[in-house]
Amino acid sequence: MYLDLSNNLLSGRLPDCWPLFDRLRILDLANNNFSGKIPDSMGSLPNIQILSLHNNSLTGELPSSLQNCSLLILMDLGRNALSGEIPKWIGESLPKLIVLSLMSNKFHGIIPFQLCYLPFIQILDLSSNNIPGIIPKCFNNFTAMAQEKSSVLSVTSEYWFAGGLQLTTAGDFFSGQAVLTWKGSQYQYQNTLGLVKMLDLSSNKLGGEVPEEIMDLVGLIAMNLSRNNLTGQITPKIGQLKSLDFLDLSRNRFFGGIPSSLSLLSGLSVMDLSYNNLSGKIPSGTQLQSFNASTYAGNELCGLPLPNKCPDGDLPPRPGKDDANTREEEDQFITLGFYVSLILGFFSGFWGFCGTLLVKSSWRHRYYNFLTGIENWFYMTAVVNIAKLQRRFRS
Repeated sequence: MYLDLSNNLLSGRLPDCWPLFDRLRILDLANNNFSGKIPDSMGSLPNIQILSLHNNSLTGELPSSLQNCSLLILMDLGRNALSGEIPKWIGESLPKLIVLSLMSNKFHGIIPFQLCYLPFIQILDLSSNNIPGIIPKCFNNFTAMAQEKSSVLSVTSEYWFAGGLQLTTAGDFFSGQAVLTWKGSQYQYQNTLGLVKMLDLSSNKLGGEVPEEIMDLVGLIAMNLSRNNLTGQITPKIGQLKSLDFLDLSRNRFFGGIPSSLSLLSGLSVMDLSYNNLSGKIPSGTQLQSFNASTYAGNELCGLPLPNKCPDGDLPPRPGKDDANTREEEDQFITLGFYVSLILGFFSGFWGFCGTLLVKSSWRHRYYNFLTGIENWFYMTAVVNIAKLQRRFRS
């Protein structure tokens, strides 16, 4: 049983009659003008699997009664005005979640480590809130994100996920399509939604270093940590994320050089490292040089695709003035040795061959017969080819 009233002009408060819909599996009220708080009675939906209240004007904190909806695999509450801390019970009581979107709200407080109890999570979007603190190291417990294959739960339904994701689920995998909007551009994944794994923590107040444990999430295709206060160096382990299509680390406080392992991400199609404190030469490789110069703007970087060349310190060492005389002497020595070796080799080879022919008459006769044979072969080949051409012209 499902109820889809999305994409209308419905307004006012959400009704408080949800215990009457205890068989409801899908509830989609996205893209309307509902306001007020989410009613407590919405937690009286024991069979609900997909809940989308995306893009309304809902306020207040999430009702704790929602923790009773333990079968939820998708909960999209993004683009509202919800506030308070991200509830710990999301990780403790909704263990089957695959998609969780709380984007563009007014949540504050640190990311609760209880979210790490979501082994099946494949899309986690906490962007555009007021979340401080650090990124939990335990995010590497996101088992599904750490696998390149899909590992979602079994469910049979069809659902349009507000914001562009169409889920058509059957058996133990997602089919259908996913349309991800990234920095104003849309990217479509046809029939591969089960492989779409995304982590978006952008536009918050997160600080500290990015834990290296995040680099264990090798199934990620999109990671957006932009517009925070993250610091430290970009770890070389980022090269482990070989499934990445989208990477945005812009507008943070990262420093140091760009790790050369980043050039190993051959599938990377969108990247933004702009407005950090990065410095040094951009590692060579067709992948990193293929991006627009704006990708690296606002840093102290040099080398292609930027117009500014690297100083001598960032290029292979060149001979200085102090070793000019030594290098010239070495060149002279090498040149002289080359010509001496060439002359000795020529005379040794020439007289070794010709001297043998002069001393041994049997070798002279064999060499003469060899040259005569080659001459006869060239002559016969030329005669045969000329005869073939004449026959073609006559025919």
